[in-house]
Amino acid sequence: MAPPQVHHLFHAPIADHSFSADRKTLAVARANNVELHSASSTTYTLTSELRGHDKTITGVDIAPSSGRIVTCSQDRNAYVWEPSPQGEWKPTLVLLRINRAATCVRWCPNESKFAVGSGARIIAVCYFEEENDWWVSKHVKKPLRSTVTSVAWHPNSVLLAAGSTDGHARVFSSFVKGIDARPEATVWGERLPFNTVCGEYLNGTAGWVHAVAFSPSGDALAFAAHDSSVTVVYPSGPEQPPAAVINISTQLLPFASLIWTSESTIIAAGYDCEPHRLSGSVDGWELSASLEKSSAGRPGLAEHQEDSARNMFRAMDLRGRANGSAGSDTKLRTVHQNSISTVRSYAESGGRVTKISTGGVDGRVVVWDV
Repeated sequence: MAPPQVHHLFHAPIADHSFSADRKTLAVARANNVELHSASSTTYTLTSELRGHDKTITGVDIAPSSGRIVTCSQDRNAYVWEPSPQGEWKPTLVLLRINRAATCVRWCPNESKFAVGSGARIIAVCYFEEENDWWVSKHVKKPLRSTVTSVAWHPNSVLLAAGSTDGHARVFSSFVKGIDARPEATVWGERLPFNTVCGEYLNGTAGWVHAVAFSPSGDALAFAAHDSSVTVVYPSGPEQPPAAVINISTQLLPFASLIWTSESTIIAAGYDCEPHRLSGSVDGWELSASLEKSSAGRPGLAEHQEDSARNMFRAMDLRGRANGSAGSDTKLRTVHQNSISTVRSYAESGGRVTKISTGGVDGRVVVWDV
């Protein structure tokens, strides 16, 4: 397996990141702006900035087909950015109608809508209104009781999963008449008017839910909580108890983001600074391994270990101590040097995710083979 590709963009946290469909453009949320980096050989160089928000940007997502970029921020606003003939990006304000910070945003698979989570106990499902030439929203409210931390779309672009700080992961219907075609029946339900609750699952310790994700088929839901666990839910049918609810407890720090790479594999990452693989099925799940390889597979780690040994002997000689230098105490033996904020799909083949990308507080975006 090839070593990960490390792109150290800057020394500042990356709240969210997204690649264009051709992987030639990388959008990263940095403070109040979104930076657009273009691929040049094996690196990414800054080519443009999206300026318009006046508080920290919390989410960014590039629509694969249209190339439109949606951003949301703590300033309670969201913008849809489209390229103009002059090559500049033109923002269109979205009418979110929320009175607290927007926390996350994702396009639905068919790109007709996007969902914005918020601290107002609301999910704004946004769509374009042709008559008035603007983006408007409908609110998913009940039974949300706290800040929405993450949203994820079902493959049918109607069902929407959300995690929140009230310890619940929920599945809602976001069906908008005139925008969505009537979806086919799924294990989550058949008749799905807007704001129908198709599933509601509580974390065992009522810990904050940091991330949610549907399986590729949409027939299972995974969510990660602040008690360092991942829970996988297999529904059995509408208004029926689930076929299985499997909780995988770990001794790691909490996961902040996760993604299904196949029906039997999940990659999760967060405060442990490295991505981990979980494997299983409806019969059971387990934490398999870290994506971090031996030192030969971690860029810069071998040199770091050599420097650490040299620094240790130098400190013993000069200062009479054997605990190494301050630098060796602060450099982690992982590719990311701080917590990972987001895990995204990078490449897919045959219905499986073959590469993922991770963005972290260390200002790095890393592409991994899985």
